[in-house]
Parts: sequence; C-alpha cells; structure tokens
Amino acid sequence: MFVRRKTSKNSPKIAIQLVESIRDGKKVKQKIIRHFGTALNEEEAKVLTRLALNYKDQLLRQSHQLKLFEKADSEAIERLVESSKAVQPDRLDVNLKNIVEEKRITTGIDQVFGKIFDNVGFSNVLKNPSRKKSSVKLLKNVVLGRIAQPLSKRSTARMLSEEYGINTHLTAIYRMMDYIDDDAIEKIQDKTYAYTKQLKGEELDVVFFDCTTLYFESFNQEGLMQNGFSKDAKFNQAQIILSILVTKQGLPVGYQVYAGNTFEGNTLEDAVKRIKEKYKIGEVIFVADSGLISQKNINELHNNKVSFIIGARIKNQKKEITTKILDKSDYKKIDSKQHETGLLYKQIPINEDFTMTVTYSPKRAEKDKYDREKAIEKLKDKLQKSKNPKELLSSFGYKKFIKVEGEANLEIDEQKLKEAEKWDGLKGIISNTKTLTPLQQITHYSGLWQVEETFRISKHDVKMRPIYHWTDERIKAHIAICFMALSCMRFTEYEIAARYKKISPAEIRYQLKQVQTSILKDNSTNKLYALPSKIQEDAYKILGLYDIKHITTPYQII
Repeated sequence: MFVRRKTSKNSPKIAIQLVESIRDGKKVKQKIIRHFGTALNEEEAKVLTRLALNYKDQLLRQSHQLKLFEKADSEAIERLVESSKAVQPDRLDVNLKNIVEEKRITTGIDQVFGKIFDNVGFSNVLKNPSRKKSSVKLLKNVVLGRIAQPLSKRSTARMLSEEYGINTHLTAIYRMMDYIDDDAIEKIQDKTYAYTKQLKGEELDVVFFDCTTLYFESFNQEGLMQNGFSKDAKFNQAQIILSILVTKQGLPVGYQVYAGNTFEGNTLEDAVKRIKEKYKIGEVIFVADSGLISQKNINELHNNKVSFIIGARIKNQKKEITTKILDKSDYKKIDSKQHETGLLYKQIPINEDFTMTVTYSPKRAEKDKYDREKAIEKLKDKLQKSKNPKELLSSFGYKKFIKVEGEANLEIDEQKLKEAEKWDGLKGIISNTKTLTPLQQITHYSGLWQVEETFRISKHDVKMRPIYHWTDERIKAHIAICFMALSCMRFTEYEIAARYKKISPAEIRYQLKQVQTSILKDNSTNKLYALPSKIQEDAYKILGLYDIKHITTPYQII
C-alpha cells in the first residue's frame, strides 16, 4: 500500500491516490483504495500527500488492533449502520397506513466527527478504559453532543436521547467527568498534538499563543474561580484564564487553565516551558499579541533561546525610535499577493538582539481615522447634553481627547487629535529572529487570526462559557470536553479544506445535522424500517471523504 502521484503531460494537475498492488495471475495490478484529491501546485500536493499517509497509517493500525469493546447493539445509530449493510429483501411489503414515525435520528455527526474522535485516540484517554466501557462510550457521545449542539449537561442528556437514540442520565455524565483527571487531560493534549503533527507531517515551525477569559454564572470566588480583568466585560463575575497554542493552520497544539485573577502576561512563562519540554519542539517561532508581552517577557523568551514575533506598543518606544516610525519617507512597498495593495514597511533596529518591523496600511489608516472621528462625534454630543461635563473625565477612551479649561469647562484638545492622526495605519512587531526577512515576519504575525478564530469557535460554536461547574476538578473536565470537541472540529475543517473546499465548522455541523434517518414502525407487524433523509451536495461530499455511504432508499432495521 503506497501513495501515488498521478500526472499527465498536458496538465499541471497532480492526483494523489492511496493504492494497493494486487497480483492477478502473473500480472500485478494497482487498486485505488482512496482518491484524496487533485492538486494544482506542489504545496497543495504536499498537504494531500500527508493526508493520504495519515489515512494509510490509520488503516494499518486498525488492521493490527483489537477493538476496545464490542459494539453496543442498543445504540440506534450503530444498529442503523449495520442494518443498512445487511442483506435486504428485494421489496418491502408494507401498508403505508400502518406506518408511524417512532423517532428521527441524526446520523451524520456521529459518522464523521465520531470517526475523527476515534482516529485522534480520544477513546483511550481515561484510565483503564476496558474497565470503564460505558464511561468511554459516554465521553464520546458527550463530546459529539457538544459539537452538534452545545448545551448544559442536563440538556445534553435529553438531546442525546431525543435526537440520537442514546439513552443516558445526568448522574452518569457527572460520573464520567470525574474520571477526567489530570492524567486524562495530559493524554488528551498528547493525542491532540500527535494528530496535529501527523496531519502536518513535520515538526512545528510556528506556534501561535493567546489567552482569553471564560466567565461563570456565579459571583462566588473559590479555587480557579476568581474575579479578574474580563474580556467579556463581566468584571463582577468569577472567571478562569484559558491559554491555547495552535499552528499556523489553526490546528490545536495544547491548552492550559489558570485562576481567573492571573495576569495574562504571567502565563507566558508556562507556555515557553511547555513548548521547550512537553512538546519537545526544536526551532519554533513563537507568535503572540502585544497584550501578553512586557519587557520581562521579551527578555525571558530571548534568554530561553525561543525565536519570537510579538506585537509592539509602538507609541511607548523611545523618542529616537518613534521618530523613525513616524518618518514615512523611507518605507518600502510590499509587492505580494498575500498582503493588501499599498502596504508599506520599515525595519528598525532596537538593539543588537531585537528589531522592530513597522507596517503602514492605507486601509487601516482610514479605519483608524473613521473610528476616532466617530468617538469624537459622540464625545461632542455628550459634552453638549451633559449637565456636569466633568463626569466625562472618568469615561475610558474619551479622557485623552479632553482638556480642562477653568473649573467646569471641558473642550476637545485639538493638539492631541493631531498627534493621534500621525499614528493612523501604523502597526509594529518586535522579533529576535535573524533567519526571517521582514516580509516573512509580517506574514507570520498576520496569521495570529488563527488563534483568535480558535477562541471564537470555542466560545460560540462549542460554547465553553458560561461555565456551570464549581469545583476545580469539574471545571477542568468541562474544559477538556470542550477542547476535544474543538479539536475534532478543527481537524475535520482542515481535512475537508485540503480535499474538497474551505467550509466553516458551523457549516460542516449544519450539513451533517441534516443527515438524518426516520425510524418507522409498522403497527401491524411491529417491524422497524429506516427512511434516510435527502441531503445537500456538500453533505454527500463530506460523507464521501470519510468513506461513508449515504443510501436514500428505505430499508428494514434488522
């Protein structure tokens, strides 16, 4: 079994296939096991080849491994799959007047994301899984339920029963969560990182790091639940800090949970340690936003021999540096399809170890100007309407543009406005790397949206917050379940984009939720039948990528 590249003389396209050599008499023929897609260039061919090698590795492992436990025949989805494969009569003799719909079950989520869950190895993260068969199965179902429709644990139990034919109880879910201890969480992250490396086919070269806050529906403070600076503006509610590491493709590497009153900048030390020790990453470029970085952090990264590209607070630099930043006479034009038209840059040495690369974006300048003018317009309106204008001095964002004249007269400081205009469209990054050009540094930093996208998926698609658990152990278990769901979504998104087209996690979920089967009962014979739903083309393609056949004709449930 090997990966084959198939090309033709008159076309630049490269077909990537997994094939197997089969002897037919004296001849050896090649049978296509799976077609992975057609690449238009070598970069696309590399991605498809890695996916093909990954799939080959999965097939080899499956052929040499025994199943962890037998299939539970009580599970409706598994019964449907087995029945659809069984020998069926040529015709179904039923009287439609005797047919009633017993249940409608969503099968697509389980078939696709369930396969990713198993491929990553999440079925083997609990201690002694062979002794906890029901909890292992329940963990998978709860993670898939989180992907399908993130709800409270109580509502998840109800949804699994009503929509997926999986009967469970809230107490069973809590018992399963208690098995997700620190050792299990470590295994979850190890398997996630291993699968990310498997998909990439190489060691990580760039890693993106950021933090966010997750709040509780609680005003109590205990353990990890502490008040702190909230990015959700929930300053009077307890929260935790979540840090995440992702690759430049948005694939998850790992995460860490901290108490809610932890200063985000202090999480960096732990992140650096994990990069060097836990993930055993060699030469890696660490990319982070300016909000996480202080001079202490910069020195720590450099002293630990970690290459970094971080956002710079360009207005807070020394006067000699800010003078160079504001002097646009020697900015160079960036001629690259990866970046917007008209983008300019300049590289400024900070010292013998660090350089600052500053970019000027005309589009960003327009936005900065528009945002400021809107803020000033609102401020003037408030000044006219306010009976006590000095109250505006405590309004964050307005104060810097106000100057006090006399005891009660406030007016716009036009000089400060002119100073602010000079910085429109400017953005800087600091780096200690000597091997990357300024353009390469800018390109890497622009990929920071990947970790922001990961947080968006975690908060909105997986709904990590608000958190309804109160003990540290349950909080960690909840985050672990959400991280597994997030990982499955990101892996699926990556594989589908490589072999078909770019589809958002939300759209993938929507398409797979339409893959349903109605369970019909013949009241005269008590026989059960399955009626698969009609699905859209994208759903067909996604199922096909994972070797899942969606039949459209009714069949008897054996």
